Amino acid sequence: MAAAESGATKALGEESLAPQKTRIMGRTSYFLAWFGGCVSIGTFAMGSSVVGTLNLIQATLAIAIGCFVIGIALALNGAAGYKYGIPFMVQARSAFGFAGTRLPGLVRAVPAVVWYGFQSWIGAGALNMVSATLFGFDNLVFYFIAFQFLQIGLSVMGFQGIKWLENIGSAFILASLVYMFYATVQRYGDELSTSLLTMEGSWGMPFWGATMLFLGIYSTMMLNVSDYSREHKEGTGPGILTTIYAMSILPCTLFMGLIGYMVSEATGTADPIQVFANAVDNTPLLMTTLLFIAFAQVTTNVLNNVVPPTYVLMDVFKLKFTTSSVIVGLLAFATFPWKLVQPDSAAGLQLFVQTYSAFLGPIFAVLVVDYYLIRRRTLDLGKLYDENGPYQGVNKAALVATAVGIAAALTFSAVSWYASLIPAGLTYYLLMKHWAPCQRFRQ
Repeated sequence: MAAAESGATKALGEESLAPQKTRIMGRTSYFLAWFGGCVSIGTFAMGSSVVGTLNLIQATLAIAIGCFVIGIALALNGAAGYKYGIPFMVQARSAFGFAGTRLPGLVRAVPAVVWYGFQSWIGAGALNMVSATLFGFDNLVFYFIAFQFLQIGLSVMGFQGIKWLENIGSAFILASLVYMFYATVQRYGDELSTSLLTMEGSWGMPFWGATMLFLGIYSTMMLNVSDYSREHKEGTGPGILTTIYAMSILPCTLFMGLIGYMVSEATGTADPIQVFANAVDNTPLLMTTLLFIAFAQVTTNVLNNVVPPTYVLMDVFKLKFTTSSVIVGLLAFATFPWKLVQPDSAAGLQLFVQTYSAFLGPIFAVLVVDYYLIRRRTLDLGKLYDENGPYQGVNKAALVATAVGIAAALTFSAVSWYASLIPAGLTYYLLMKHWAPCQRFRQ
């Protein structure tokens, strides 16, 4: 705490699972980190996937509600990391046990690596189009490999590098998003005005399902938010933290979601590179837009898709941060992202989000119930770092509760994340209070 208050810093790549001593992000820096880290091209695909189901007003409200829920969820589950300076994999030990954390770790790491590969391919495609247009060099595979190694180089710098990358890039991201939205409306305005506002749409299950789609993109981050909140300097209350999360995520999600929604409705195209190539007639502006797409993938990947699986590898295999981040970058090659950007990718990504949200919701509920109702917001750090202490092994209550939540989520797949919360949370609470095998985990 003293280090954080004195403005101390830490070396590049100096990350560990130990309680955070030096916190490097104030409120403004933390806000900008989330702002720059949430420009997900996946949001574009989610916008494309609700075309024909929701009208423009419904799509806008669905995105806004999703972001508001995200803000509350991040503040709730990030409280332990913020208070104690611990990462997600350590926080999860009190609910799942040392061995049991393999489950939430795996559930968090796999989607991150998939999105890492997907967004890297999108960024490489943008760079390749810039290269082909300006220099006549067209080689997407080359740019994908080069782009991925660039991101690996940036990711090994840890949160010190992430802080400056996100903070400096935020202004460029905001300006580019505003321009891209304006260019989309200008280019397709006539087609949009007659169809998107006049269609009836739905305020029922499809609407709430859409809120979960936009929420689902960030449902992974709701699990490991402590990885980030432990970097935020002390002194910010839960209300302000909720506002920081929601308002930093909302602009990018709103712009990207609506751009994807409007352009896909007007053209039938879900590939963002082709969309903006058609929407922008001015070559310099098109180059700027494409560079934005590439840059946005870097800011999103290094924050959202590198850190979580990196900490999982550090915990499971006792590796250093730099080694783990390199391995995560190499694993992204194996996700075959070129398969995810096919014309039918929007539907596939929608199914992907719905499916993994079914696993993420129950784990989120277990973590929140454990921290607030079982631990009463008080953790014993000594026990959380003692492999032979009360949290050794697996907490069966957490696994049973997660399974119950998954069953509920899969039963109501369109709103899987929402549907899983109460069944999982209630089951965990009752088992922890009344099931004898959970006795030592109640310590």
